[in-house]
This record gives sequence, structure tokens and C-alpha cells, in this order.
Amino acid sequence: MDEQKLFRKGIFCGIGATLVVVLVLFFGFQVWLFPDGGLFSGLNKKDEGQLDVTNASVYEKLEEMEDIINQNFLDEVDQEKVENYLYTGLIYGLSDPYAAYYSAEEFESLLDSSNGSYCGIGAMFSQSIQTGIISVVKVYEGFPAMEAGMRPGDLLYAVEGVEATGQDLTKLVSEIKGPEGTTVHLTMVRDGESDYLEMDVERRPIEVPTVEVEMLDDQIGYIAVSEFDTVTSSQFEAALEQLEGMGMEGLIIDLRNNGGGVVRAVTAMADLMLPEGLIVYTEDKYGHRTEARSDGEHYFDQPLVVLVNGNSASASEIFAGAIKDYGVGTIVGTQTYGKGIVQQPFQLTDGTAIKLTISKYYTPNGNDIHNVGIAPDVEVDLAEELKGKAVITHEEDNQLQTAMDVIREKLK
Repeated sequence: MDEQKLFRKGIFCGIGATLVVVLVLFFGFQVWLFPDGGLFSGLNKKDEGQLDVTNASVYEKLEEMEDIINQNFLDEVDQEKVENYLYTGLIYGLSDPYAAYYSAEEFESLLDSSNGSYCGIGAMFSQSIQTGIISVVKVYEGFPAMEAGMRPGDLLYAVEGVEATGQDLTKLVSEIKGPEGTTVHLTMVRDGESDYLEMDVERRPIEVPTVEVEMLDDQIGYIAVSEFDTVTSSQFEAALEQLEGMGMEGLIIDLRNNGGGVVRAVTAMADLMLPEGLIVYTEDKYGHRTEARSDGEHYFDQPLVVLVNGNSASASEIFAGAIKDYGVGTIVGTQTYGKGIVQQPFQLTDGTAIKLTISKYYTPNGNDIHNVGIAPDVEVDLAEELKGKAVITHEEDNQLQTAMDVIREKLK
């Protein structure tokens, strides 16, 4: 089953989901939507473009719809479910593909995963912003996903029978996680297979290997960073010190398939590599600018390569963009994803949360890379026969070998 077929199914599912969001508005109950002046009572609603869901016409319409439902709807109403759909519909209407509403349990799971340990399956996923299709970009060796037969390049079709295409990826990942020893049923699509692949994958404690370190031939250091969690910057600093103690003469930082994460982690990591100056800056809807800067105390002055690909996104692009703008290293691989916007979760008083896009970030030279990405200095794609393999050796990894050649040339 090819991706185009899956995309068509996702389109029909998306249309259905939109109708559901519209229909659940008929289940609105003003007593919990508009307490104490409403969700957004602090906004100046006369300003163009501001949200106003607490005006009299909305209130009256919901009240009318509620009466009709209570008088005519055949089945019993699950108020909690309706309420969650109403909040979800509010966020869905923003047309922000990265915005989401989280239950208290989902938000707690999100916080746990960013701290570097959780009960999961040991796989990394990426989502196409154009199609909403979710694919596997990495399967960790020795973890349940690999044991169940999952491979990079597989497409995630459903979680526990609910179609995944178009859903918020962060929320979906929180559903895949769960209590230790339980299983999650995943339906996968694999290129070349005519039928769906059904997998029951055990959840186990996962200590996220955010940083892997190794000394390669010719005293070339290698640090692979899989994602930016709260533990990543300290792990990276320890890896760097380890390699320096071993006599490293050049360094490769591998950010392939790194979809981003905690911005503080990547700026702390960049601070260890860059001269004094700007690392990244963001601007919000009001033009307010926030900067992250390097103090220059740990400037890295050896030959440096940063490996990237199309799944290197967000925080990975902050790092690669800064390295490229300062000219302190060579970017090798393929064009990055192009996610130059910042999301922030806002926890509500009942423990639930919403995530919104709040600003756009720019590289030190002022480059806006959203929907553009960062072009490599040396372009090389991973060999086709390697793209579906769960484990790739350094010797057969043609992108890594190109990066090593760049380092060797600089060492001459």
C-alpha cells in the first residue's frame, strides 16, 4: 500500500473528523464553557483577528442547541466526552497543525517523555505537515518496537484501531505510551506489503538514549543526538569531554532524524560550540524579540561536521542554522524539515493543557527557515538500500562516510 493511498484515506478521515468537531458543538453546555466571564474574557474582542467565543450570539446558539439535544437526542449523553470534543474543536478551528488540547493524563505523559524516561516502545516518529501522515524514522535496538518487527519507513496507520493520520503527533505518542507491561496495538503500512501489519507492542521503561558517543577512525569524534530533552545538554557536554580526553582531532554531530525538543537544551548545547554571540532569536505576534546567546567560553575550534536530513527539525535546525551562520562547521546530508516556529504548552487550572504556536524563530543571520529548511553545504542522500534498515553500520552509512571525508580533508 503506497503513501498516496494512505493519504486519500487520511483525507476522508479528516473530513469525517471535521464533521465530528462541528456536530459536537451541538452538545455544548454553557455552564462549563462560560464560567466567570469565559475562557478568553481578558482579550480585547474588538481587535480584528482576536478570538471571541463568549459573545451573546454564541451563548444563545449553544443554549438553543443544548435544549434541542436534551429534548430529542435518543441516547444518553457522555458529558465528559462532549466537553473534551468541544475544547478540541476550539483548538482545531485555529488551523494550527501544531496546536492541541491535552487531557490531564496526556499532558502528564508529555512532561514525562521530555524528562528522558517513560514507559514506551522505543521508536521515533515524524509527521508530514503536508499530508498528516506519520512515519517511523528510528527504531532503537533492543527495545519492544524492534522486537515486534517495526522498521524505519513504516507508516503508522492506526493506534488501538483509531486512525492516526492527521492527529496531533505529541498526543498520539502519549497514547502509545502507558503502564509498564501493557501492550499497545498498532496498525502499520509498509511499502511493498499489500496488507496492513498488525503489531501488539509491549510498553517498557525507556531510558531515552538522547546522546551516543564514539571515537571513529583517525581520531574523529562522533556524537549522535536523537532528540533534545532536559537531560540532553548535560549528556552532550559529558560526551564532548570524553572525546577530548581521548585526543579527538575532529567532531561529527549527527542530528539526522532528530525532530527537536526542548529549546533550552539545544541552546545550552550550542553554547559549548559557538563563539560569543547570538544563537537564535524569536519574535511573537507583537514583534517582541527574545534572544539566546553564547558566552563564547567553550568555543569549539576543531574541524566540525553536522549531519542532517529531512527529519531534522525545529531544535535541530536551530543548532545547524547557528553552526552554518557562524561558519564554524560544515553541514552534510540533505535539506532539513523546515519547522521554524515555536510552540508552548499552557496548563489550565484543572490540569488539562493547550499547546499553541506562539512565535517564529530566526537564525543568527536573520534567516526565516520555516517551510524552507536549511540547505547542506555538502549534499548527500542516504543510500536507497539503507532507508528501510533498522540498524546501519558506520561502514555502510554513506552519509557518515562523507562526513568523515570532510573532516579528514580539513585535517590535512
